[in-house]
Amino acid sequence: VMVWLRRTTHYLFIVVVAVNSTLLTINAGDYIFYTDWAWTSFVVFSISQSTMLVVGAIYYMLFTGVPGTATYYATIMTIYTWVAKGAWFALGYPYDFDAVPVWIPSAMLLDLTYWATRRNKHAAIIIGGTLVGLSLPLFNMINLLLVRDPLEMAFKYPRPTLPPYMTPIEPQVGKFYNSPVALGSGAGAVLSVPIAALGAKLNTWTYRWMAA
Repeated sequence: VMVWLRRTTHYLFIVVVAVNSTLLTINAGDYIFYTDWAWTSFVVFSISQSTMLVVGAIYYMLFTGVPGTATYYATIMTIYTWVAKGAWFALGYPYDFDAVPVWIPSAMLLDLTYWATRRNKHAAIIIGGTLVGLSLPLFNMINLLLVRDPLEMAFKYPRPTLPPYMTPIEPQVGKFYNSPVALGSGAGAVLSVPIAALGAKLNTWTYRWMAA
């Protein structure tokens, strides 16, 4: 019974934290940066999403020791965000009002790294973290290109609770950087590794807490 209870608790933790991570995305990334300021803040969005994904995904992947847990984690985030997208649609906003971030392929790369290196934690941190940071901006740019017109959505359907200083602005792509995907991937790859290490360390602390 205790073994069953511990295993159930592990996967319940994954669901709870994935849902909370999705709420963080809704409040800080998806609805504001990704749609309203789509092209201007794509780099900021890429860094926030890659680091947020990798810290939770690697935490629970190492917690269970099962390759595939990171993808499971990202899938829960995706489903929950699609539910939120449906809620906005039910309120009368268009289907393209917000775009759901693409987490699953990057999480799959993290799982594959862990599996291919025979559950090597350090390889998962270094190689997997780098792959998540590199790939997530690419997948999300493809996602963003499928949106009809992010700026039109932003100006035509402003956020009812958006403060004045967060009013959508015209994009300034080209003045500060020429490729938001390249800059997002580069910065994400560098920052995702130490954040992945943090997730692994949190896993160690959790085991110590459970053993106490």
